[in-house]
Amino acid sequence: MRPGGIPGGSVKQLQQMQQRLMKIQEELAHETIQATAGGGAVTIVMNGHQQVKSVKIEPEAVDANDVTMLEDILVAAINEAVEKSQQLASKRMSALTGGLRIPGLM
Repeated sequence: MRPGGIPGGSVKQLQQMQQRLMKIQEELAHETIQATAGGGAVTIVMNGHQQVKSVKIEPEAVDANDVTMLEDILVAAINEAVEKSQQLASKRMSALTGGLRIPGLM
């Protein structure tokens, strides 16, 4: 056993896990999901880091007399995109952690 009570093999395993975690994080930055709301009136594209990459609003969804409806559709689409993005990240992380929920990783 090494000083500090950590077996030598465990240190190597932790380093390998850290490298895999960094790779997953990098991949999530490039993976995207798409969410729509309002019958396709609004489409949000988001990456695995919950960053919005694009917003598409169909012209018929824009009504100067009913801005509140467009705001509600945007909120619904963004919330769906966040949920899908979190599910994607959770799925990728579970491959690393074997399904264990480790605080700070997700």
